[in-house]
Amino acid sequence: MFKEKPIVWLTGVRRAGKTFLCKSFNDIVYFDCELPRVRRMMEDPESFLENSRGHRIALDEIHRLPNPSEILKIAADHYPDIQIIATGSSTLSASAKFKDTLTDRKKELWLTPMTFSDAGSFDNTDFKHRFLYGGLPPFFMAARYPERSFQDWMDAFWAKDIQELFRLERRHSFQKFFELIMAQSGGIFEANSFASPCEASRTTISNYLKVLEATFTAHIIRPFSTRKQNEIISAPKVYGFDTGFVCYYRGWHELRNEDMGYLWEHFILNEMFAYRQARDIGYWRDKQGHEMDFIINRRGQPLAAVECKWRDKDFDPSNARVFLRHYDKAQVYVAAHNISQPYSRRYGDFTVKFVNLAGLEDICKY
Repeated sequence: MFKEKPIVWLTGVRRAGKTFLCKSFNDIVYFDCELPRVRRMMEDPESFLENSRGHRIALDEIHRLPNPSEILKIAADHYPDIQIIATGSSTLSASAKFKDTLTDRKKELWLTPMTFSDAGSFDNTDFKHRFLYGGLPPFFMAARYPERSFQDWMDAFWAKDIQELFRLERRHSFQKFFELIMAQSGGIFEANSFASPCEASRTTISNYLKVLEATFTAHIIRPFSTRKQNEIISAPKVYGFDTGFVCYYRGWHELRNEDMGYLWEHFILNEMFAYRQARDIGYWRDKQGHEMDFIINRRGQPLAAVECKWRDKDFDPSNARVFLRHYDKAQVYVAAHNISQPYSRRYGDFTVKFVNLAGLEDICKY
């Protein structure tokens, strides 16, 4: 991980496992920047770095420092024998605290909520459990439904991330917006529809969404388009970051069979983000309502359209047929949980590939 750059920026939502991952590296010297004594140690960055020569160090919650990018920039430019893994719950450009985004000095690693492979490491690959409890490790491993933990997480998110990085006011409005985004996850986003229930202006609502995107708690999936006359070009969808929070704010404490397809779509999005390490996924829709769940514009490869179906038999080729009239070189995939071996099926003049999660990883490599 350190072969490309001397600094690794490890990001992801609170309690995704960043601290655990930092401490798991061999011979790493760990510093928790939430502690006042640690922050005092770094008031003179050069002295701190002189004492750290030849070491690999972890600077956890680095945004708690007054000028977090300063120590990273000095280290990258003047202390090549020091390897640093720094963690934070937002993009580097999200807050005014980060005066330098360390272009060309860092490698970014995004720790998403748990993937299917991660769940297997805990010997629990039950999808209902993963969907309901969510993909944050402490929630996933809870012996019983962690209802209280969801609100505790929200309290810490407001106090330690939102207030530290963005200094927003009006907690009630922001929290109401967060709740609605989770409960309405996967829907078309229209700022005006949130203004009244959140008691906030349209401009404030748009700012709230930018904050959620910067902290990886909401994902904006924009329409894919090449400006063809019949395509939707300006109606983004917004997805909540984790199925557990989506279930919690929808009031679901038990899952019905009809809920699985909706949550599977969220789970597939999380898997693709983890594989691609980038939020470069769109969706496609035309003005007649034909839609493809996700579009990946792969460099040097055919356009990939991914349909998410809980069972492969639920797939209807009618939307794919319309999509392929616009993009005849594209490849359509169906990702379903009940596929043991990938296979292909012809529908008239086009072929659809049915894949499992391992096949989905292959699609996302490009």
